[in-house]
Amino acid sequence: MGLNMKNAIVQQINISKESQLNTYSVNSCEVVANQGIIGDRYYKETEDNEAAITFIEQEALDAIQIDYGVTLSAAESRRTILTRGVALNHLVGKVFYVGEVQCEGFELAEPCSHLEKLTNKKNLIKSLRHRGGLRARIKSSGTIEVGQKITFSK
Repeated sequence: MGLNMKNAIVQQINISKESQLNTYSVNSCEVVANQGIIGDRYYKETEDNEAAITFIEQEALDAIQIDYGVTLSAAESRRTILTRGVALNHLVGKVFYVGEVQCEGFELAEPCSHLEKLTNKKNLIKSLRHRGGLRARIKSSGTIEVGQKITFSK
């Protein structure tokens, strides 16, 4: 499996203070190993840091509009990091870096009825199946910023 992340970047960062509130974009965020993103709804609240950070591809959002006519913004997706240039599904079980922050992908972030209800978008679950993003553990503390590279090494 050739993973080319030469041009992989953070395109947008979205957080929310509470689970029912809309997410909003920030230019950077502070992350704490095994605890999450400071100021985000899941900071220190998840067992074993299972949903500490989530990623979604801009390419997936573009594809669901083409394939299903579903328009979904990165903020509406409720994923924390919008990426460009990386096949996130290939990062399950892999360690990677966002800037200097070490992350470990552990499962796909499949769409759910909660997301479909919040966005009121028909066919959302079907359109995002197997391309709804990646859940990852934060393995080291640091800052994540829009424009940072996503790589396999520092």
